[in-house]
Formats: sequence, structure tokens, C-alpha cells
Amino acid sequence: MENEKKKGLNTNSNVYTIVYSAILVIIVAFLLAFVSKALEEKQGQNVALDKKKQILYALNIRDLDDALAEQKYKEVVKSDDVIGEPKAEGNENHGFKLNNSDFKQGKLAVYTCEVEGETKYVIPVYGMGLWGGISGYVALNADKSTVFGAYFNHEGETAGLGAEIKDDVNWQKKFIGKKLFKEGNDEIALSVVKNVDDEATQVDAVTGATLTSDGVSLMLKDCLGKYKEFFKSEGGVAL
Repeated sequence: MENEKKKGLNTNSNVYTIVYSAILVIIVAFLLAFVSKALEEKQGQNVALDKKKQILYALNIRDLDDALAEQKYKEVVKSDDVIGEPKAEGNENHGFKLNNSDFKQGKLAVYTCEVEGETKYVIPVYGMGLWGGISGYVALNADKSTVFGAYFNHEGETAGLGAEIKDDVNWQKKFIGKKLFKEGNDEIALSVVKNVDDEATQVDAVTGATLTSDGVSLMLKDCLGKYKEFFKSEGGVAL
């Protein structure tokens, strides 16, 4: 009887290649899902911390490390309400959870804050720049018509040009003291323009970034315009 040759695994076959690749893909997908899940909580904490820092920047509170920023946020922000909904307890449980998608659905967040014994209101704003989304926060004095501070962020603007809305603190400081409205008019007048002719409501555009500056103007008019009833109301948040 002839000895039968034992057949080994043919590593050169197409079947072997397909099976090997499929197993490898499954293993890699499992590892990525595991790592993503393990880091999910930490990533969420980092996103929340960045948001808190942006709100503090709008209140002219900067240059804090992570621990101090967390502490300062809890100290300064008294509530994070959604206009038209019951007042929430705490300062990151209600309006803080909202984003651009919620804003488009008509949910308007407002942060009631206290800085050096004075009430401030912080309003989130969302818009489009030249290359992507822009966003930010505008802080108002208790009169709800005078800007106390502002901070803007971007997703993909050109460094040194459109990106200056985020990177240039001095440009952001130009918003301090500006008025939301012209006297006798309830339309949002706060804007960014190339040639300022109304010092009370206008801010110089970023040099070389006309389209991004226009985007900031449209963002302010559109977003702040949705808060008209809140601006007219007396006292705290109009619920």
C-alpha cells in the first residue's frame, strides 16, 4: 500500500488568504472597539472640560490649568438652563448637554453666571466659516444688551487668517463693551465689518479673512436673534 502523503495547510491558496484576512479584520475591529469603549469616559470628560474652558474664556477667565478650570466653572456658573423648560439644578446638567444639533431644533441654552458679584449671561453661538463650522460663546452683562466678553472657535480655518477668531485674544477682546442693539431698534446690530462706522455695535474684521469674519457676523445675527424674548425679559431666564 502506498503511503498517503499528509496534506498540510496550503498557505498559498486563495481560501487561506481570505480566511486569514477575515480573522485579522475581526481581531483588529474587536481591539479598536475595546479601546474606544475604555477611553469613552475619558474622552467625554475632556470634551466637557474644553467646553467649560470656552465658557470661562467668554467670561474673560483664562490661563487656568484643568483642575482650576473645573473649580472655577463650578464657582462661577450658577445654572445652565434651556429657555422654555423647567429650571435645572446644577451647572452642567441641562443646557450644558446641548449642541449645534439641539440649537437647530430650537433648544436655546443660557448660562447664568456670577463674576465678582455681578450677574452675567453666556449665550452659545453656532455658524459657518470659510472651511468649516465656527462656534463660540458671548457673555452679556446683567442688562442683557452689553457684551462682557466673547470667545470663538473654529473647525478648519486658515492659520494666521480665519483661525485668528480663535487664536487672537486681542481680537476677541474688541467685543467687550459692544452693544447688541442700536438705540431704539430691537434687531441684532452686533457685527464684524471691514470698515467700522458704528463703534458701539461693530468690531473690525480679521485682516485677510473676510469670509470668516462675515461668517461670525451672520452667526451673531442668527443665533442671538433667537434670544430676543430672553433679552427683553426682566430678571433671570425667561421660562
